[in-house]
Amino acid sequence: MPKISRKTVLTVLLYLGIVAITPLCSKAPFYRHVLIMVGLYGLLGVAWNIMGGYTGLYSFGQSAYFGIGAYTSTMLLVKAGVSPWIGMICGGILAAIVAAGVAYPCSRLRGPYFTIASQAVARTFQILMTNWDYVEGAIGIPLPLMADTWWLMQFKGKMPYHIIIFSLLGIAILVCYYIERSRTGYYFRAIRDSEEVASSLGIDTVRQRIIAAMVSAFFTAVAGTFYAQYVLYIDPESVTQHALSIEIVMVAAVGGAGTIWGPVLGAAILMPISQYARALLGGAGRGIDLILYGIIIMLIAVVRPTGILGFFQRKPAIEGEGGDDIGTTITASTGTDDEVRGSAGQS
Repeated sequence: MPKISRKTVLTVLLYLGIVAITPLCSKAPFYRHVLIMVGLYGLLGVAWNIMGGYTGLYSFGQSAYFGIGAYTSTMLLVKAGVSPWIGMICGGILAAIVAAGVAYPCSRLRGPYFTIASQAVARTFQILMTNWDYVEGAIGIPLPLMADTWWLMQFKGKMPYHIIIFSLLGIAILVCYYIERSRTGYYFRAIRDSEEVASSLGIDTVRQRIIAAMVSAFFTAVAGTFYAQYVLYIDPESVTQHALSIEIVMVAAVGGAGTIWGPVLGAAILMPISQYARALLGGAGRGIDLILYGIIIMLIAVVRPTGILGFFQRKPAIEGEGGDDIGTTITASTGTDDEVRGSAGQS
């Protein structure tokens, strides 16, 4: 169990303070909507970060897991009257199972080949949802308006949604914190830096890649359920579009992939830009937010490739490019190479 430092406690208290204070700065519905979007994309960025930032599996197919979460909870609510909270768990589990089924046959793919495979999975899922009559195909599914209650996750105001999304984000951050400081986290980073060296040290790389994909997919699906309950309407275009996968990756990349708070920082920067650009420019400014994204990405790539959070760190967010760094990191953190081989074999 990772030791909780005073710095960690202070960081958590600061997070809770910011979450509590920010919605009080203005009662304007659009302002609170922007905050909710920051929380939503922060959650999506943290979920992607577990797989892409720590393990080096650069997936551009997260929209599939987002859609699985949205459709699972919505269908359970519409067809069987099941609470969205239960649907959220079911959607997360289903997405994790699908992720495992995708990660295993793709376990030998590296770099851009894995990225292309993830895009193919997302595109296939979008086509399936568009043509499947049981889920209303391209028409989409409007969620029924129900009582203003926590059990059904429907509210008249935005404050309850703010509390829910930032609570979910907090849980995801805690899981990411645990992974980063656990043996599993060292395995992930070893695979990211050099899968061949990690395998030579006795790490079951296929198993660890599957674990990373499952955890990432679970939280992505949880975000999908929240989105469905927040907008009360889903269709393939809104919850499975490829642009969503790109935005998720950009949030993590801008803030700092491979760090705990990087995706949250990225969401806090990009989402207000996106939301206010769309609101101010309307249809005439469609795509302006993407142009601004591109400019920010280019600047960061030139000035600080590790992301904005890299400006505040003494060391780069992603360290090491070879076997020596990996072997040193794992040995210093988990014991000798022989111990690593033994523990990995038992995992």
